[in-house]
Amino acid sequence: MYNEGQLQKVKIRAFEDKKFKNPVKNLDPNPLELPVNPESYSRTMRIITSGEQAAGTQGSDPNYVLTAPEELRLEFLFDGTETIEGYSYPQKSFMPVREQIDTFLKTVYNMNGTAHKPNFLQVQWGQFVFPCLLSSLDMNYVLLQPDGEPLRVKVVATFTNFIAQEERVAVERKQSPDLTHVRQVKAGDRLDWVTFGIYKDPKFTRQIAQINGLTTLRKVKPGVELQFPPLDKTEEV
Repeated sequence: MYNEGQLQKVKIRAFEDKKFKNPVKNLDPNPLELPVNPESYSRTMRIITSGEQAAGTQGSDPNYVLTAPEELRLEFLFDGTETIEGYSYPQKSFMPVREQIDTFLKTVYNMNGTAHKPNFLQVQWGQFVFPCLLSSLDMNYVLLQPDGEPLRVKVVATFTNFIAQEERVAVERKQSPDLTHVRQVKAGDRLDWVTFGIYKDPKFTRQIAQINGLTTLRKVKPGVELQFPPLDKTEEV
């Protein structure tokens, strides 16, 4: 749960399914917590238009084609010098850089043996939650030991929003239950009540709590934004 004023590390959760219901089994840790928060991050949103120009006209009148899925770009580093304040791994007091990278790749890049594709991901930093897939990964080895072992690696990871791709199919049905809804918690709200208001069934409360990284089903801090994605109501929870 989000705690205002406290340090929140970036967490990456890995799921087997595109509905973000089933966390990847036998993946430790899951969620993965970055040892140090990003140096920066950026969000890219693009509208694709056609550049065709009618014959005999001047200038351009671009036609809307589609809204591209949003991209999230994180810049951070893996370090093995033990000199960066606040740098920590929850699993161990120290992990060699190569081992840190291997753990990261298992979560975001490597093929999932069950699904036969990379994991579906949910990047969370405080109140910000981004369901996505990894689209690109650049690693710059900037500090090496004499034997070539890395001591510091700068990482640029780009993630493509996944739910947005499904939402565009129903863009004209903005109130459809097939779309992701975002609700800001107000004083007195309870997760089971809000869940019932959207899905007309409170049985999805635990699933919604898991999707939003909550540790309680009832008391949710006012001001927090919760995501309520499309759910298959025919499946057992």
